[in-house]
Amino acid sequence: MIKKEIKPTIIAIIAALGFCATVELAVVYYNALFAANAAPSICSVNEFIDCDGVARTNESQFLGIPLAYWGMFWYFFVFLMLKAKELKNHKLFKFMEVFKNPLDYIAVLGLFSFIVSIILLLISLFEIKKLCIFCAFTYVLNLIIALVATRPIEEDSFVGSFKQSVTDFLDAIKIKHYAIAFTVVMLAAIGALTYTSTTMVFAPQVKSNREFNFYKNAKIEDYLVSGNQLGAKDAPVKVLVYSDFDCPVCRYLHIQLYYLAKKYPNIQFVHKNYPLDQDCNKYLPFPGHLTSCMKARYAEAAMMQGKYLDFAAHVFAEQPDTEEKVLKIAEDLGLDMEKLKKDAKSKAVAEIIENDIKDALAIGLSGTPAMIVGKHKKMGLNTMEEAEQWLERNGAKRK
Repeated sequence: MIKKEIKPTIIAIIAALGFCATVELAVVYYNALFAANAAPSICSVNEFIDCDGVARTNESQFLGIPLAYWGMFWYFFVFLMLKAKELKNHKLFKFMEVFKNPLDYIAVLGLFSFIVSIILLLISLFEIKKLCIFCAFTYVLNLIIALVATRPIEEDSFVGSFKQSVTDFLDAIKIKHYAIAFTVVMLAAIGALTYTSTTMVFAPQVKSNREFNFYKNAKIEDYLVSGNQLGAKDAPVKVLVYSDFDCPVCRYLHIQLYYLAKKYPNIQFVHKNYPLDQDCNKYLPFPGHLTSCMKARYAEAAMMQGKYLDFAAHVFAEQPDTEEKVLKIAEDLGLDMEKLKKDAKSKAVAEIIENDIKDALAIGLSGTPAMIVGKHKKMGLNTMEEAEQWLERNGAKRK
């Protein structure tokens, strides 16, 4: 049994270790999500042991606050509890007198933290399938803090600590000014957490993942446009969109463009080919996609019949892996099949694709998708908010 006199010292040492670990986790979180050129953290060893990968998931936050920040708050609270008796003598911290049995609060919250930690560990192992070493380290520390702080067995251990904590809390809120202060603090906390959980200002990965899932689950009838033109005719702002039909992210951008075109009446999105397929892209130094050149040829041929957007939407959505399946899509759309096959194999279509590829290389594109306005380019799939901001900086105007 640990003597009561040395418990605070042991808890302080463990909490200090935990605080340092959560500070490191906060740095990892920031670098993974906000520092584009940051090097991998020291705890990103492989595909499984990957703190950076865990930080990029939705589960690395709660109510819009990174778990690392919650951890820092918990260890800071432990330090406050350990110094409650000294702090209550200072006018500014007189409220600390309500914590009559600080170790009981630490024990109860330590056990709660450990239970939450086990849940997070299970999520990490079985859902995310990645392990954060620093996170696991704090989980162990939480258990040790709880065990050290709890009452001895003869005093009902955790049950006794819980009962005493509840009793102290109820006694405290019987005092009017403390009850008012507690209510104000709770309302402020609820307001702050409502803001962080709705804006996700500290958790941009949640916002982007939610949007990604929206595109992933979108039904084709929700964004289908007929014809060749997406956006206003003779629009002053032309946005060149380079894509590859075998690129799944390009499909999501194709859906996003539909919603952007509805918001901005002065822009037009112009399709350009950049297939990462050596069958037509002779500049590609490595084997890439296997059917993107074939799909690009048929898409250009469909454009000659005024059905590019119809065809592209179905190809992106269905991801056909053979020419026969691509032709089935075209047939279902009512295209003239003889003309389509002839145009797809024509020199004119080959030159269109070749010129698009040359233009993409001249611009310096390293992959797809990409949007170009003048000399400005935007690579990859961005959130709707990021895409809107970029378009507005380049002349797009809302309705």
